[in-house]
Amino acid sequence: MYEPIRSKSVHSMADSPSDLPHRSREEELDIQLAGHLAALLAVTDELRALTPSADLDTAADRLAAQVTRLRGGGTALRATPSATGRPEPLHRRAHTLAGRALVVAASKADTGAAILAAERMDAHTAALAGPKELSPAR
Repeated sequence: MYEPIRSKSVHSMADSPSDLPHRSREEELDIQLAGHLAALLAVTDELRALTPSADLDTAADRLAAQVTRLRGGGTALRATPSATGRPEPLHRRAHTLAGRALVVAASKADTGAAILAAERMDAHTAALAGPKELSPAR
């Protein structure tokens, strides 16, 4: 009635640390940072379609270069923008992604990526603030 189990238990399969796939902390942070910057690049491409500007073009090129560097030469995939919707939600999303990238870049002491992420946060904050009105002179 009972047939013995012929394969190893999942609990005994990983008895030694060498049996598990392992990445260093630095590799894990590179993967996280590349992911955040790639997502920021996708949102930047969407914004470029809605509100074309030289600043967004430059930012997209710099983001793509950072993603390529972090992925060891693998080029960053670029999304085909839909060019629909409003830019405000995209700026909020981009600000959030840049903040996440900044945290990871600071954690791994990646100065170039941290500076880029902070610049993008500032740019999206400014875009969300809108044009400043001058107060009338009294």
